[in-house]
Amino acid sequence: MSTLVFGHKSPDTDSTGSPIVWAWYLNEVKGEAAKPVLLGEPNTEAAFMLEHFGLEKPEIIGDVAEDAPVVIVDTNNPAELPASINKADIRGIIDHHKLVGGLETKGPIDITVRPLACTATLLYDLMGDDAAKMPDAIKGAALTCILSDTLEFRSPTTTGHDKEVAAKLASDLGIEIGDLSEKMFAAKSDVSAFSDAELIRMDSKEYAVDGTKFRVSVLETTAPEIPLGRKDSLMETFKTVASEDGVDEVLLFIVDILKEEATLLVPNDTVKGVAEKSFNVSVDGDTVVLPGVMSRKKQIIPNLKV
Repeated sequence: MSTLVFGHKSPDTDSTGSPIVWAWYLNEVKGEAAKPVLLGEPNTEAAFMLEHFGLEKPEIIGDVAEDAPVVIVDTNNPAELPASINKADIRGIIDHHKLVGGLETKGPIDITVRPLACTATLLYDLMGDDAAKMPDAIKGAALTCILSDTLEFRSPTTTGHDKEVAAKLASDLGIEIGDLSEKMFAAKSDVSAFSDAELIRMDSKEYAVDGTKFRVSVLETTAPEIPLGRKDSLMETFKTVASEDGVDEVLLFIVDILKEEATLLVPNDTVKGVAEKSFNVSVDGDTVVLPGVMSRKKQIIPNLKV
């Protein structure tokens, strides 16, 4: 039985590319049958990556079978994984987020969690000298993952090592990082085909603060005027999404990649209070600009207060 390799629900570029990269390594280097899969449709940037490097879109699965061998990448949070994850045979976890707890395994496993900006950087390290064997398409996936998670090194999560690995991959491929990033971000910014609910859930994580459950959503874009032009309908959809997803409030941050700032939509007094307490700002109206805020992992979630 092939080991399924997957990341989190609402797969972004890292949770689309890293399963492909690690499944290649298990198959071609370790000689272990492995298959990359997704827990949802990839976002527009991830779809660009697949097309640009000629990679097949992995199968989308809804759940995992009991005792199915799996490796989890880019998350360790049960809320972001299939409902039956603790019935599966988890063989490994490779991640760059904080430990959440709640996963159960059939026995001792390999777990690697490192403070890097991107899972693909970590995968590159774990491969060691075998990373040089990656075909160009796999190297391209890894490079795209790193540029996405670091926002072309603008994100405060970026480490010097992420930059080094990205530079090595780009050199191997003969790719100019700025050119690839521009194309990636243009693809990420094209959200015209998505409904408001799809936009809210596209890059989103559930997080609780003192008993209040939030859906913390981020839209990274070089054209913030596009989602901000849908501000009113997005905020009207917050209540529906919150009700359907079993959370109390939706927090939607529109991250302007080029200006390096985020705009938080403020639909009610509860979110206004969260914004003022969390980011030391005064809110006047239904939006607030947060200069320098780029990272949900490092700047948004750790600061949330109610």
